[in-house]
Amino acid sequence: MFESAELGHKIDKATYEAEVPKLREALLDSQFDLAQSKKFQVIILIGGVDGAGKGETVNLLNEWMDPRHIQTHAFSDPTDEERERPYMWRFWRALPPKGKIGILFGSWYTEPIVNRVMGNSKTAHLDQRLEEIVRFEKMLTGEGALLLKFWFHLSKDRQKTRLESLEKNPKTRWRVSDTDWERFEHYDKFRRISEHSLRLSSRTEAPWIVVEGTDPHYRSLTVGKALLAALEKRLREDVERKIPDAFPLLPSIDRRHLLGSLDLNLKLPRHEYEKELELLQGKLNLLSRQPEFRKKSVVAVFEGSDAGGKGGSIKRITGALDARQYQVIPIAAPTEEEQSHPYLWRFWRHIPRLGRFTLFDRSWYGRVLVERVEGFCLEADWMRAYSEINDFEQQLAQNGTFLFKFWLAISRDEQLRRFEEREKIGFKRFKITEEDWRNREKWDAYETAVCDMVDRTSTDIAPWTLVEANDKYHARIKILKTLCETLEKEFQLK
Repeated sequence: MFESAELGHKIDKATYEAEVPKLREALLDSQFDLAQSKKFQVIILIGGVDGAGKGETVNLLNEWMDPRHIQTHAFSDPTDEERERPYMWRFWRALPPKGKIGILFGSWYTEPIVNRVMGNSKTAHLDQRLEEIVRFEKMLTGEGALLLKFWFHLSKDRQKTRLESLEKNPKTRWRVSDTDWERFEHYDKFRRISEHSLRLSSRTEAPWIVVEGTDPHYRSLTVGKALLAALEKRLREDVERKIPDAFPLLPSIDRRHLLGSLDLNLKLPRHEYEKELELLQGKLNLLSRQPEFRKKSVVAVFEGSDAGGKGGSIKRITGALDARQYQVIPIAAPTEEEQSHPYLWRFWRHIPRLGRFTLFDRSWYGRVLVERVEGFCLEADWMRAYSEINDFEQQLAQNGTFLFKFWLAISRDEQLRRFEEREKIGFKRFKITEEDWRNREKWDAYETAVCDMVDRTSTDIAPWTLVEANDKYHARIKILKTLCETLEKEFQLK
């Protein structure tokens, strides 16, 4: 895979100086068109061997284009804050919005490759990580991002010469570290594992571009022209990208479904509720202060019918916790900033550190619920969201997050009763809107969407808990019991 990048590619100075002005002008024009249209974002990954010109290329792109519309991120060892969250968290935060260019100097490929080379992981683990990365990149391009991946290569002899040259020059000596020489000692293994990684992750929607890094003129023109060609091609495309048709989901032919199987008549007397509430809140508080919990976190998702009691259930949880230990994230229609990023971006931002709780009042499941039913996204978008959500939740679980997903189910008649009650009571009127009434007209469509959602996203690591919520007392106690029993089992407490 690297043979063509060891041929000694070279561009003479005169040719380079004649090409650069035209290339810079064209890049600036395309960058301006991108910023004006805000149709998509550009994500540029810069990877490869040490000494191959990665840093120089990043600086050059910022020099050739308008740096105000470029977001450059260099990734080294993760910080303590980053270590307490899933591996991909810091990369999600670095994704540029539509209309901008993001340059990632080092990327989600660096750690898996380095760990395998240094013997900290097995080939099977590397391949698993690469498979996860491929799905992630497919999601990015599915959301409309233009993803360019440049791998800068040097032969073993040329890398040694390059490192020695940089080290001898007092002005560039700082750029060569002991780590660079340590990795050079593993050059053959780096080459083999890097080639394996590039082969598995070079796909139609995001192919690798291998660049020989020996000659700076050749290297710079190659990257600049590849970026320009990709930008111009995407800018010429129609506003509506070609999306493949999704295979249709069909309802059960006997009309039986999960929500219909719930016994919504379940009730809990007030005196029993108050007794259980005090007991469970005390238990949850103790569990949240266990030493073992400092290495874990909790993400709880609350979905359900309008007026299903999500807010009340959340209050009974927060009432048991230290206010410094949790955050509640209410999810409404996305802001302009959120719309300019992939749809999971606004949820990744709120993933808690270890030892903390994040409670989502509605969540990423809006893509397969309201966006699906209301037609706010294409069928292909919400269909692929099922697997993207499962990937997201798997990453949370792998990082030590307890993920709770509650669907609060009420009957159509009970919803009507609560709506009418809210309109009559002054301090509850803010809870009822015209949109709530309009959504009632699509009850059956939402019911179908909920059942599809549970079928496709209830997994061993992140199961759905269906809560019979016609009686608020019963619903709140069931939710608290689910939280406490799961944490008790994990900490082996009684």
